Amino acid sequence: MYSAFCFIRSLIFALVMIIATVIWAPICFLFAPLPYNQRYWATARWNVFIIWAAKVICGIRYQTRGYENFPDGPVIVLSKHQSAWETIFLLMSTPRPLVFVFKKSITYIPFFGWAISLMKMIPIDRSKGKDAFAQVVTIGRKRLADGQWVIMFPEGTRIPVGQKGNYKGGGTRLAIETNTPVIPIALNSGECWPKNSFIKRPGIITVSVGKPIAPGDMNATELMAKVEEWIEAEMRVISPQIYK
Repeated sequence: MYSAFCFIRSLIFALVMIIATVIWAPICFLFAPLPYNQRYWATARWNVFIIWAAKVICGIRYQTRGYENFPDGPVIVLSKHQSAWETIFLLMSTPRPLVFVFKKSITYIPFFGWAISLMKMIPIDRSKGKDAFAQVVTIGRKRLADGQWVIMFPEGTRIPVGQKGNYKGGGTRLAIETNTPVIPIALNSGECWPKNSFIKRPGIITVSVGKPIAPGDMNATELMAKVEEWIEAEMRVISPQIYK
């Protein structure tokens, strides 16, 4: 009975999400003439609605710890990645507009990709290797100077609950190149919205924001080690029953 109930709720949520995307994406083009911060805020109302719908329909609530750790200045956000949920939530919830680094092919997705193309993101072609990272540095530096924050997922892809991915150093390399502090974020979104799962489960997602870590004299590997250490330790605080 419980599984059937979750399936029905998940089906309703999926339909609502599709309808909202199809309706909202064309509307976003009306915001194109607005100053960027206003355009970002208006476009992100889709994110606000989806997080609200996930709460009302699927029972997915959230709590944030350490929000006061976000600084009033440039920062690179390095987050745990378990679900699509955080890509929706973080864009709407940080004090400054976020700049995501993502595969360029995402911009070709009907409706969703069209809308995200209006945002000052960093789409890259990963097959270009060093040239792709050079583009991240060049554009990332401009975005940080303009007052936006760059966000990256060090594990590169969504990692199943209870597991740890291979932390890659792209985010900390950018931090070193631009002399920008990093903010680590731990979260357990996969417990409610699992990777590649249609079924959404009710529960509380905890988003824990760490204190800024300045690059100082560290190299990218050393800085990433500190980020990984904090995130993985915090996962054991958020989900002690899973991370032991």
